[in-house]
Amino acid sequence: MTTFTRRAGPTRLAGLTALALGAFALAGCLPERGVTPPFYQDLARDGAAVDTASAVQMISSYRQSNGRGVLTLDPVLMRAAQRQADAMAAANDVRASLARGNTLAARLTEAGEPKTYAVENVSAGYRTLAEAFSGWRDSPKHNAVMLDDKATRMGIATAHAPGSKYRVFWSLVLAAPAP
Repeated sequence: MTTFTRRAGPTRLAGLTALALGAFALAGCLPERGVTPPFYQDLARDGAAVDTASAVQMISSYRQSNGRGVLTLDPVLMRAAQRQADAMAAANDVRASLARGNTLAARLTEAGEPKTYAVENVSAGYRTLAEAFSGWRDSPKHNAVMLDDKATRMGIATAHAPGSKYRVFWSLVLAAPAP
């Protein structure tokens, strides 16, 4: 009977060490147990706000995978989106986006960008960024907004309405470069 013994020589030991170091590095990238990633955080609570960095990354990655450019977060569009989300939550109705003085064009004019090309998604009832993104992606009209060829900037906001059946109202504003 013949047996073979394999010793860990320098090459094998170096490979095992590299594998172990890689595993430790990856472990550092994982969220702690019990920590919810930002795109899964429930926003149906007072003081909750969408994680804008996660939103920009998620939507920009989706756009890139569909041959579109990445987006940058824009403070003017953030204010326009927040005003819209707040108005919808106060009215308990997404149709607040159609109210005179609260249309996207009116909000951009008020912000000093009257001639800016912009598009918007409004919605209600999605409790997480992941749900909102999936809902928009699965709706042809909302998806067209996320994939708009002219868009280079974005703003996104939520508003919580505790007494509403929807609980969370969303506004996503995408726009071409500022004139």
